Amino acid sequence: MSDPLDGLSDRYFDAAIALLRRVRDEETATIRAAATAVADAVAGDGRVFVFGAGHSSLPAQDVVYRAGGLALVNLLSVPGAVGVDAVPATLGSALERVEGLAGAVLGTSPARGGDVLFVISLSGRNTLPIEMAQEARALGMTVVGVTSLTYAGQTRPRHASGTFLKDHCDIVVDCKIPVGDAELSDPRIPAPYGPASTVVVSALMQAVMATAATELADRGLTPPMIRSGNVDGGLAWNAKVFDEHRERIFFRQ
Repeated sequence: MSDPLDGLSDRYFDAAIALLRRVRDEETATIRAAATAVADAVAGDGRVFVFGAGHSSLPAQDVVYRAGGLALVNLLSVPGAVGVDAVPATLGSALERVEGLAGAVLGTSPARGGDVLFVISLSGRNTLPIEMAQEARALGMTVVGVTSLTYAGQTRPRHASGTFLKDHCDIVVDCKIPVGDAELSDPRIPAPYGPASTVVVSALMQAVMATAATELADRGLTPPMIRSGNVDGGLAWNAKVFDEHRERIFFRQ
């Protein structure tokens, strides 16, 4: 007798795959532009930073100190707003609406003009990511916004300027996630469910970094890559890379 739940998980996978295909097919140019910005920074003695608040921090963290990834990607952390480790977890959401916080974070960070900053915000409507982009551009950084442009058309911004993240970036990559970030519905379940933003944006960020590494190689440069510490020789390899690029890596003491 067949299980009545057989195939139900396919709905989620199909929805996530459809979004990934849209990003692949429709964002080729912006992904390449973001990768070129990274390659330019790596080649020109610059650094790369990534920021996201709440669950948007997960794709940011996924490209930092990552086996198979570029060694020069650094997390720009805002205590209480990165991930859901704060108690209560709602504190992170509240911090996203605090004015002036982004300036304090960037002002005490090693970020400088010529660096690249990825600001990941699904809605792009909250104060913290918007001001992070504004402050970074004022420093002379190249800002790449990773956001859903659908939100800008269907929601109201929360920043006093009446703008969204997309309005303050040099490059905008649209992750295509619908408002609400829930791919499934069922009349028996009281809210839409099945968020896919982490799957899609993590893949998008990895595509950017992989493209950047290949572009560096095409320029005749050796991209500083991290190897898995769980393969023979991996730790020694990473120690050498970290030592060679210690002035541009901030996740180590």
